[in-house]
Amino acid sequence: MITKEMTIREVLQKDPKTAEVFMKYGMHCLGCPSATGESVAQAAMVHGIDVEKLIKELNEVIPQ
Repeated sequence: MITKEMTIREVLQKDPKTAEVFMKYGMHCLGCPSATGESVAQAAMVHGIDVEKLIKELNEVIPQ
């Protein structure tokens, strides 16, 4: 399960398909050192995205 405290790097390592969700929200710099070290919550704040909605969509991509 993905949480808002996880870094973008951790989420991408958990399932690379999550990149599609990040890209949908304009988070195109997934490989940048600063971006991969950010928590999902920090990235959502920077991009003006509802973190709960983002977390929900990221978790929907990962098979349970």
